[in-house]
Amino acid sequence: MELHMHTHRWVQRSPDWTVAAVAGFAAGAVLMVLELLWSTIIMGSSPWETSHMVAAIVMGQDALQSTDFNLMIVAVALITHYVLGIAFALILSAMIVSFRFDSSIGMVLLSGAVFGVVMYLFNFYGMVRFFSWFAEMRGWATVVAHVIFGMLVAAMYWKLEQVER
Repeated sequence: MELHMHTHRWVQRSPDWTVAAVAGFAAGAVLMVLELLWSTIIMGSSPWETSHMVAAIVMGQDALQSTDFNLMIVAVALITHYVLGIAFALILSAMIVSFRFDSSIGMVLLSGAVFGVVMYLFNFYGMVRFFSWFAEMRGWATVVAHVIFGMLVAAMYWKLEQVER
């Protein structure tokens, strides 16, 4: 029996960008559903509050004046959320492939979880300088949601990329 040690040094490999985009789109949808459920069931707030916050990235702070349902706000929030989800998935997939984190499902999930934490820190402590209204979303629930997002992207990319081979 041989023990194969996988090195996780950078290598020149390109990810399957289509698979990465699909993984980001799907994981972004799961994250949105989690945010809607969390805000309404646990927090008792408007299910549209997060949509207003996300739409305000593109539309400006005027989108924050209400938390009522507004088709334009929700549409802009969905597009923005999916574009960001896909962008983050492209970055994560490139890291997984380039550093050979796709050697096992355990390594894939670990890298997705770590990426989720880093993404949370970037979004809620870095980007909050530009979008201050996201500061109120800081907390363990948001960390967990981002870890789930990272793990879903990583696992979906890993599985779908194997199907593509």
